[in-house]
Order: sequence, then C-alpha cells, then structure tokens
Amino acid sequence: MRSKNQSVDLGTGSIGKLLFSLALPSIIAQLINVLYNVVDRMYIGHIPETGALALTGVGVTMPIILMISAFSSLVCMGGSPRAAIELGKGNKQKAEEIMGNCFILLVLFGILLTFIAEVFGEWMLLLFGASQSTLPYALDYLRIYALGTLFVQSALGMNMFINTQGYAKYGMATVVIGAVINILLDPIFIFVFGMGVKGAACATILSQAVSALFVLWFLRSSKSSLHLQKRYFKLTPAIIGPCLMLGLSPFVMNITESLLSVCFNSSLLRYGGDVAVGAMAILASVMQFSMLPLQGLTQGSQPLISYNYGAGKYDRIRKTFKILLVSALLYSSAMWALAQFMPQLLAHMFTNNAELVEYTCWAIRIYMAMSFCFGAQIACQQTFIALGNAKTSLFLALLRKVFLLIPLIYILPSLFENKVFAVFLAEPVADTLAVATTCILFARYYKKVLLKEPK
Repeated sequence: MRSKNQSVDLGTGSIGKLLFSLALPSIIAQLINVLYNVVDRMYIGHIPETGALALTGVGVTMPIILMISAFSSLVCMGGSPRAAIELGKGNKQKAEEIMGNCFILLVLFGILLTFIAEVFGEWMLLLFGASQSTLPYALDYLRIYALGTLFVQSALGMNMFINTQGYAKYGMATVVIGAVINILLDPIFIFVFGMGVKGAACATILSQAVSALFVLWFLRSSKSSLHLQKRYFKLTPAIIGPCLMLGLSPFVMNITESLLSVCFNSSLLRYGGDVAVGAMAILASVMQFSMLPLQGLTQGSQPLISYNYGAGKYDRIRKTFKILLVSALLYSSAMWALAQFMPQLLAHMFTNNAELVEYTCWAIRIYMAMSFCFGAQIACQQTFIALGNAKTSLFLALLRKVFLLIPLIYILPSLFENKVFAVFLAEPVADTLAVATTCILFARYYKKVLLKEPK
C-alpha cells in the first residue's frame, strides 16, 4: 500500500529503485552543496598575486563554518528521522509538531551563532590557526558570512524535512537554486567588482538566502505532505528532547570536524607554516567531495530505513542496508584512487601556485591513504541514526575524531622526524581503527536486531 503521507511508496516499492530514486537527488544536492564553499576557494585561490594567502585565510574560517552547520544537524538530522518514523506509524500531526519545534529552535540557534561569530570572530580565527598574514582575509570573509547564519541554518536544516518525506527532487532543487546563484555571483563580486574574499562571502549568503526562502515556501505549500504551522512553534521538551538526543551524533561529527580543523591548522602552522595550512584548506575541500556524496547516499536511504522501521518491515531494512553498503564502498574507493593517482588534478582546481600544488600532492596521498574503506563507516553509522539508535551513533561519532584522531595529531609528531608527515598520518591511522570498530559493533547489532522479525 502507498502511504498517504508519502510522495513515494516507501512501504512496498522496489528497494533498489526507491533507494536510488531518493539517493540520487540527495547525492547531486550534496555535490552541488560542496560548491558553496569549494567554488569560493577555487575563485579565491586564483586571485592575482594574493590568491595563495587569501585561500589559506578563508580555509582558516572553515572551523566556524562547520560549527554553524553542526547546529542544523543537531536539530534536524535528529528531528527528520523522528518525523519519518511517526509517518511510518501514520501519525502525521506528531510529525508536524516535530518539524515546527525544530524550525523555531533553528531560528534561536541562528541568532545566537551570528552574535558569537561577529563578536568573537577575530579571537577565534587567531586560535584556529590564522597568522598575521592570513588574518585580514579570514576576517573579511567571516564578518560577512556570519550575517547569513540564519539563512544557512534554515536552508540546511529544514531541507532535511523535505527529503524525509520522500520529496528528494525538491530537496535537490533547494540546493541547486542556491549553488547556481553562488557560482554566477562569485566571479562578478570577486573579480568584476574587485571585492576579493568579501565578494565571495556576499555571493554565498545571498545564495543561501534564496535557498532558505525556497525551503520555507515549499513546507508551507500544498505540495508538501508535512506543513510548517505556527501553532507548533512553541518549544516542547517532550518533542524536541528526543530529536536533540538523536541529533547529537551528526552534531558531534560536524562540531568535532570543526575542532579537527583547529587541531590540524594549529599543528601545521607550527611545523610547516602557511603553505602547510594552505594545503590543508585544499585537503578539507577534497574531503568534502569525498564525504558529502556519501552523506547524500545515506540521506536518501534514511527515509526508507526509518519509515520501514516504524512500520516493522525489517526485511526491507536489511535489503536497503546491503545496497547502501556496496554503493558507499564503491564510491569511497573511487575517491581514494583519484587522490592517490591524480592528486595534481585536485590541487590545480584550487591554485596555480607551484609550491602549494607540490605540497598538496604529497600531503593528499598520506591524508587519504585509507579513505577507500570509509564507505563502510558512514553506511553503518548513519543506519544507526536512521533506526533511532542515538547512543551507538554518538559513540561512533566521538570515537574517530575525539578519542582517536585528535590525540594522534599531537602524539605522532613525537614519533617521527618529519612532523608535518606525522600530522597528516593521523588521519589514515584513525580511519583504520574507527572503521574496524564500527563494523564490529554494527555486525553485532545486525545479528541481534535486524535479523529478527518483530512479533
């Protein structure tokens, strides 16, 4: 039977067809979403004379940008699976209550984060690895970007409630609209108006504003199964509490990514100077290319897994996960091969500076040495989230970055003569240990829970 609350047949349709019909728009949306920051860096890196320093400066702002997006994950990556589970149970009103609570909390977070970034931005940038040479560029970018925080929160967060209903094409359209505007405005503001990094920031927040307006229009329109209603804007602890608990895992993944950027940048500035930090800015962009499509794939599987979990159809969950795992591993292996065998192609996308290109090609082979197996990590971890298993997903998010990677960034340089090599080596060592642990935990959960049909 086709659920009246869904735009696609999540309960009985073909698993493979459903997964890729939902995942493909999400993957495209995530790839395009990368362009918001990556295109900025591509243009900035090619600014005559100052491009390399400007690219490094904007790269230092990445921890703050990641923090902003982390709060949208905290609220809506926890809220959207909860809403999907309620839809699977046939409880549309409860799903709308969840969405309304998540929206108003996003607004409150957006206001708070704007204040923090504007008031404490310079102090944070210096803490996060900016030098006296790169600070002016970083500050120019951040001051303007922070003004669009509320737009970023709304566009990223509420779009998840479009995808969780099965409207993947509309979710993709949200990102495409903003990204196209960003790509068109970047060269105009940066080069034609001569605004440099300020122009890149202006292009980004204007494009995010358009995306946010589109999301809110859709969720208020008759096209959406769930409707954003003012009567659900009052925060209710019993509603928002479970959402925040489930959202802790993706929040920790994003916030620790920000912390990681701080640790990498500060260590690389100490051992390798601005050129090492510049290389890290490029590596972070490449990692986004690697990770966001995987997140798009898992976001496409999330409505399918969550809905059928609510409906008690475990066989469909098992089939979905198997397809998800194979697809994720194939993609992560392809990105690994690209990084190992064609690093020059990736480096030249961001800069023509010969020294920075050479440094980046050397670093990326180390940094992404074990990235081929990361598909298994994210497939298992995100499935825990889709099933509402907050505790395990939170532990796995903490494991790789907090318990393994951050300590290794500081421990390994004491073991190697080449300190910069040791800092980059921390990533593949942490990946290996985290993937092994995640797979073991998921195998046990799979055997105990997913191989047993509910009574």
